[in-house]
Amino acid sequence: MADSLRDQLLKSGIVKQVQQNRVHQDKRAASSQAGKPTSRNARPQPPPSAPRPPRRDQGEMDLARAYAIRAQTEAGERKRIEQEAAEQARLRRERKQQIQQLLRDSALNKAEADRPRNFEYGGKIRRVYVDAGQWAALNAGELGVVQQAGRYLLVSREVAEKVRAIDAQQLALLVDPHEGGVDADGVPDDLMW
Repeated sequence: MADSLRDQLLKSGIVKQVQQNRVHQDKRAASSQAGKPTSRNARPQPPPSAPRPPRRDQGEMDLARAYAIRAQTEAGERKRIEQEAAEQARLRRERKQQIQQLLRDSALNKAEADRPRNFEYGGKIRRVYVDAGQWAALNAGELGVVQQAGRYLLVSREVAEKVRAIDAQQLALLVDPHEGGVDADGVPDDLMW
């Protein structure tokens, strides 16, 4: 308890040594000016050897610089990711447009077709309606099925191969003629289900 309040504040870290030095200099300046007469227009002059405000130490500057570099890096990374996403979207649009142009007059679907041909696409069982001739041609690999805008279009093998070259995910069904009439899942193509 013998410590003065100033010493206790210093120990607790609330007051720094720099502040303590300022207080001592202010007291000296006040005591030296106490003996001089003051005039009305005279402004109080700071002591000639007033200490400069304390500079931030190198650790604080490095921390601020590190945050700035980190923010700049993150901004650059976000911009790069956005550019990549925009480029991917542009490529998807171009592929979609190429496929649309290719399929414009190539669809062989018939409105009067009444025979469903089931196939697996996207993890689900899908169906396209064909007639008897198309059924045989589809199972022989002469025709293929392409998914476009939520519809399944029956197309020739050549068109299906071109679609595969542009975007393989749009090709829903193309039987390999060398497999002998069995789909990739092992189910015979002529099986009615």
